[in-house]
Amino acid sequence: MIFDKQTVLNALRTITTPGDAENMVDSGALKNVVIFGDEVIVDVTISNPTLQAKKRTEVDIMKTIHDLVFEKAKVQVRVSVDKPAAASNAPTIKGQPIEGIQNIIAVASGKGGVGKSTVTSNLAVTLSKMGFKVGVLDADIYGPSIPMMFDVFDERPLSVEVNGKAKMKPVENYGLKILSIGFFTKPNQAVIWRGPMASKALNQMIFDADWGELDFLLVDLPPGTGDIHLSIMQAMPLTGAIVVSTPQSVALADARKGVAMFKQDSIQVPVLGIIQNMAYFTPKELPENKYYIFGQGGAERLSEDLEVPFLGEIPIVQTIREAGDVGRPAALQDEGPLPEIFENITQNIVSEMVKRHNSLPPTEAIKITTMAGCSAPK
Repeated sequence: MIFDKQTVLNALRTITTPGDAENMVDSGALKNVVIFGDEVIVDVTISNPTLQAKKRTEVDIMKTIHDLVFEKAKVQVRVSVDKPAAASNAPTIKGQPIEGIQNIIAVASGKGGVGKSTVTSNLAVTLSKMGFKVGVLDADIYGPSIPMMFDVFDERPLSVEVNGKAKMKPVENYGLKILSIGFFTKPNQAVIWRGPMASKALNQMIFDADWGELDFLLVDLPPGTGDIHLSIMQAMPLTGAIVVSTPQSVALADARKGVAMFKQDSIQVPVLGIIQNMAYFTPKELPENKYYIFGQGGAERLSEDLEVPFLGEIPIVQTIREAGDVGRPAALQDEGPLPEIFENITQNIVSEMVKRHNSLPPTEAIKITTMAGCSAPK
């Protein structure tokens, strides 16, 4: 029997959850099925949230998949059983726009080490090469790396007067405007701030800066989901979000959470798509060979499961790392495959943004009073 999502769905149609008349697929109790190699993740909501009902549902799902789809020794099944999310009446407010900035895109990742900042810097450069006016806000308060990637590590923003008010002038290089907390700390200084302090610093870089006219502001978020992410979404109306992941299961599981964060009922930031970084390795001496060191196509399958666009993949290339280390993003190269790869991904992003503008109202910034008021992701 072929082991795929449809096979799992067919098997789960034989199960009825407590309190439902129809099987869990047709009743809507089944929220998601994700397959990562030999691992199956099933998310279910049931109207009867007792411990006994949850346990029975979990056992039924695991037994059914093992009996009808694949034997127990060859697949691991993980089941999440929750009660339906309560309707949220929490108000949202229209975000405070930044004068002169047309589109704000958040670049996120579920975990660190997947190349999110590298992708951000190369997307920014590619947008600039296309003729757009671009800025980069390094919102990774605790691990800012954008200054190094743009070779402005030793620079400091100047103070300028705009309409009688002192503003920060972003540092500029390669035609881009850049602000980062890294400009205000020493190389060996750790940023040990609580959430409110970090949020205040971010708000200053957002609203007390002279960004001028920008077509795009890319916001390089910290990895994971937390205070900084909420602060960004409360502070400004995001046009959309991009999630960066590598193909292996541990990164994909966290990327899934990142997508879920933006899809929260109380957030609802459109996910423009998922980018797969470190997709494969091709040695120079074997240019026709592809070695899938971290697994093959994981982020692409995740995008299909979550019904968000797949924006493209970036291979493991030594020059990408070297370019970032010397502060000259690889997309600036005049030849080679890398500029074309980043251009294709960037064109896909712009295309998704056009769809977003044509079909959705402007995203509102988020007003979240307590975490208890947040709805569960769908």
